[in-house]
Amino acid sequence: MRRSDRLFDLIQILRDGRLHRASDLARRLGVSERTLWRDMATLMASGLPVEGARGVGYILRAPITLPPMVLSATEMEALRRGVQMVADGADAPLARAARELAGKIAAVTPEAEGVFAEPGRSSARAAPHLPLLRAAIRGHERLAISYRDPDGGETHRDIRPLALETWGRVWVLAAFCEGRAQFQGFRVDRIVAVQPTGERFPDDPGRSLADYRAHNDRPRVTPPETRNSDPA
Repeated sequence: MRRSDRLFDLIQILRDGRLHRASDLARRLGVSERTLWRDMATLMASGLPVEGARGVGYILRAPITLPPMVLSATEMEALRRGVQMVADGADAPLARAARELAGKIAAVTPEAEGVFAEPGRSSARAAPHLPLLRAAIRGHERLAISYRDPDGGETHRDIRPLALETWGRVWVLAAFCEGRAQFQGFRVDRIVAVQPTGERFPDDPGRSLADYRAHNDRPRVTPPETRNSDPA
């Protein structure tokens, strides 16, 4: 049996969510326990949610497949465009995952091949800030940022980061600006510097993500610098 086939069979066995001893797995696949250990190390290194160790056993902690589904032509187009948006390269880890996903989509829908464009300049400028911004959003941490406005002037803001959005190929940070006491959308490629403060912010009424979305509940078809909520 080829190693790739063996790894595939291992995944199918582990999908039941039960704990499997290495000796049992090796016997089912017709290999030595040493070979089985190497195969499991490969699966774990690939990022699959497999846990375990020699003498204990191995278990798949989370589902790794989606149930079969039928997509309309419009839904398929939405899927491709969404994956393309992430694969444009602004956030390196997510872009890499999106490119891998694109390959899987292309394998079953060949017409999806070739839809991915090269990252734009704005995506490249945004890339260094995205991991830190995502971490601050998850941790509800206030940030101090330096921001360059459309005229080239630089301002400094204390903000509550709420969400990252994409408008075309532009990444936008939705935030509540403490100094101006209002919601604002910051183009990430215009952020000059980001400084974590170590201070968590509460989910205060009128300053939450839900409030931001209610405040901006209208079609988003123009870059943020042309909208009323954009920084001056």
